[in-house]
Amino acid sequence: AVHFPRAYEDLRNAKSIAALQNEDKCLVRARVLLIKPGRGYGRKRSLSLLVEDATGRMQVVFFSAGFMMKSFSRGEEYRFFGKVKVEDGRVTMFHPTWAKEDENAETGIVPVYPLAYGLTQKDLKHLTKISLKCLEGSPETLPESVIKSANLCGYHYALSNIHYPEGEKQYQEARYRLIFEELFVFSLAVRLSKDRFGSGRGGRSVKSSGAERFINSLSYSLTNAQQRVYGEILKDMASETAMNRLLQGDVGSGKTVIAEAALAQAASAGYQGAFMAPTELLARQHFETLSKDLAPQGYKISMLIGSQTAAEKRKILASLESGETDIVVGTHAVISESVKFKDLALVITDEQHRFGVNQRKLLTEKGENPDVLVMTATPIPRTLAVVLYGDLDVSVIDELPPGRQPIETRSYDDAGRKSAYKLLLSEVGKGRQAYIVAPFIDDSDALEGHSAESLYDDFTKTYPDIPAALLHSGIKAKDKDAIMEAFYKGEISVLISTVVIEVGINVPNATVMLIENTERFGLAQLHQLRGRVGRGSEQSYCLLVSGEESEVSKERSDTMCRTSDGFEIAEKDLEMRGPGEIFGFRQHGLPQLKLADPAKHLNIAQKAGAEASKLLENDPKLECKENCMLGERIRADFLKNDSLTL
Repeated sequence: AVHFPRAYEDLRNAKSIAALQNEDKCLVRARVLLIKPGRGYGRKRSLSLLVEDATGRMQVVFFSAGFMMKSFSRGEEYRFFGKVKVEDGRVTMFHPTWAKEDENAETGIVPVYPLAYGLTQKDLKHLTKISLKCLEGSPETLPESVIKSANLCGYHYALSNIHYPEGEKQYQEARYRLIFEELFVFSLAVRLSKDRFGSGRGGRSVKSSGAERFINSLSYSLTNAQQRVYGEILKDMASETAMNRLLQGDVGSGKTVIAEAALAQAASAGYQGAFMAPTELLARQHFETLSKDLAPQGYKISMLIGSQTAAEKRKILASLESGETDIVVGTHAVISESVKFKDLALVITDEQHRFGVNQRKLLTEKGENPDVLVMTATPIPRTLAVVLYGDLDVSVIDELPPGRQPIETRSYDDAGRKSAYKLLLSEVGKGRQAYIVAPFIDDSDALEGHSAESLYDDFTKTYPDIPAALLHSGIKAKDKDAIMEAFYKGEISVLISTVVIEVGINVPNATVMLIENTERFGLAQLHQLRGRVGRGSEQSYCLLVSGEESEVSKERSDTMCRTSDGFEIAEKDLEMRGPGEIFGFRQHGLPQLKLADPAKHLNIAQKAGAEASKLLENDPKLECKENCMLGERIRADFLKNDSLTL
C-alpha cells in the first residue's frame, strides 16, 4: 500500500483522432492499418503503427520495441493512451500504453506505478488489488479525535482512492489524508525523540557574570544576530527548565563565541561544561580556541580524545570527577562509561547531524538534567524547520561579522577548466592553499566525471613541485587526521578530496575551493564546501567547474554565484531536490516521506504539527487506549533507531 502510483491514466472517455490537440494526453480507440518495423536490431528496434478511427488517422511510435513486433495485428482494434504531437496536420502518439479492445480492457482512472525488480504494470496492479482486498475492514491508523479535528477521510477509503480514484474529488481527499498522516506521524516521531532526549526536563537555574565578563573581554562587538541568540541562551540557562536549543548559523557567523559565553556562564556559577565535536581534529581546534579565550579568565580547560595515552586519560578523568576541570572538550570519548563529572550543567555538541540522539542522551546522563545546546553550520530550510522543530528551541545566526570579505564564486564549463586551474595556481604561488573536490573516489565509481584519485595523479605529475595530498573516505581515520593536520599546518598546499572535507577544520590560509563536476552535487553541499574557504583576511574564491550544461546544473551554478545566504540556498535546494535528499532522512533515521513534501505542503505540515502537539499534551506517552497503537507504531518504526538525529 505504500508503493504509490507515479501517474494515472484516465480511461473514462476516449477522444476522436480529429479532435486531438498538440500535447493532449488521452485515450484513443483505433484500428491498426499498417505495421512498420523501424531501424535497429533486437530489443532496440523501433516500431511504427498507422491507425485510424472514424474521424482520421494517427501514427503510433514505440521505441526499443523489438519484443513487440508480433503484438499487433492489422485490422484489429486497440486502445492507446499517451501524449500526442500535432504538427502540420499530422498526429503522432509516442510510446503509449496500449491494450486490445475487448471486454477485459481496463476502464476508469487506472494507476501507473514506478517499476523495479522485473515487475510489470500488470503484476503491480494485480498485487495492489489483492492487498486492497485484504485491507478491507482493517483498523484505522490514526486516532478518531485526530480524524475528526483534521477533517480526514478514512484510511481504507484513502488507500482505495489513491490507487484507483473514483474521481478527482475522491483522489484529492485520499491524497490529503495520506500526506497529512505522513507529516503527522513525522511530527510525532520528532517530538517523541526530543522527549527521549529530554526536552522540557526540569533543570537548574544557572546565573552568573561569567558570560558577560567573557563578552566584555572580546576585542570586537557581537553582531545583532549574535546578541539576540546570546540573550535567548542566557534566558534558557537562567530558567528552571533545562535548555534544549538548536543553534544554526553559516560558517563564520560566530557560533563558537556564543558557545564559549555559555560555557563561561556555567563554569563561573561553579558548574562544569562539556563541548563535544565529531572528530579529533575539530576537538583539538576547539580546545585551542577555548584555551586561548577562557583559560586567562581562570577556567581550567581539558581535552579528552581517543588517541590520548591511558595515563593522560586517567589524569583528565580524575580532574573531571573532582571538579578541578571546569570545561572539557572532546570527541565521543567524553560519553564513555569511565567518564564521571562532579556537576555537569551544560552540554554542547558541534555539527549536530554527526551525533545520534542516543549519543547525546548518554552525555546528558553524565549530569542531572544539564542544559543542552546543539550547533550546526548546515542550514535547515525554514520550511523544513517548521516540520522538524515547530517554532520552539531554534536559534539562528543569520548575519556575518563585519569586515569579512565575501567569497567570490565563479562558474566554468569544461572548456574553461584551464582558467579555473590558472587562478588556483596563482593563489598557491602567493603562498596560499587550495582544495580540489571531486564527486568520486576512483575511476570505477566515475560514471561521468572526475575522480579524486585521477585528479591527484594528474596534478602531482603536472605540478611535482607543489605539495599535494589525497583525502577520501577509504583512507584510515588515523591517516586522514594526519593529512588534515599537515594541511592545517601549511605543509600541504593543495588538498585533493571528496566531500569528506565538507565539515572540516578552520584553515585561514586556504583561499581557493575548486569543485569538479558540480552537476554531481546538491546546492546545500556546494555551499558547505564553499564554507571551507574565506576564513582569513585574504580574498577567497569558489570555482565551480561543470562537466554538463543541463538546466538544473546551470540553475545551481547561477544560485551559488548570486547569493551566499545559506538559508536561501537551503530553500532553493529543497525546492529543486525535495526533502528526502536535502535533509537525508535515511541517515537521520526519520520516516521516509512518500507523498509529502514540506516545501510544497507547508500548510498541511503546520496543521499536522499542531495536531501532534495537541495529542501529546493530552497523552505524552501515547499510552491511552485510542492512541496506544499509534504509539507502538512510532516506537517500533522510528524510536528504536539509535542513529536517529535531530
